[in-house]
Amino acid sequence: MFKIKKFKELSVDELYKILALRSEVFVVEQNCVYNDIDGKDLKSTHMWIQEKGKIVAYIRLVDRGVSYDEASIGRVLVAKDERGRGLAKKIMREGIKYLTERSAEKKITIGAQEYLKSFYQNLGFVEISDVYDEDGIPHLDMQYNCEFF
Repeated sequence: MFKIKKFKELSVDELYKILALRSEVFVVEQNCVYNDIDGKDLKSTHMWIQEKGKIVAYIRLVDRGVSYDEASIGRVLVAKDERGRGLAKKIMREGIKYLTERSAEKKITIGAQEYLKSFYQNLGFVEISDVYDEDGIPHLDMQYNCEFF
């Protein structure tokens, strides 16, 4: 089941589960020391798929002007033991739909890990930057033009 909430609507339990899963995936699993609590959560909508009380997939929908001039999707993750079920594609499609239909965004920009470039291309994103280093991981900016879809 999809859950969608602004930061101030999150319960303490929901926020704890989100931050714990993000830390598990981005800090521990990817062995990347960085400040996940970056202030952007306050200006974002949080979307996740929950099954039997457990968050299995999550994305952060960031308001325009916070990370990029356009709206953005970030912190895309699927719990390690839930991968291979198509949940990343499912939640990304729902996030794109939310931003284009409810928020009337024309473009969505993301900072994608380079190894996931084809995943995002299959969703309609195109490269708009060269590869750059972010916290020791190669990234590139990609953009989804909502007017073409």
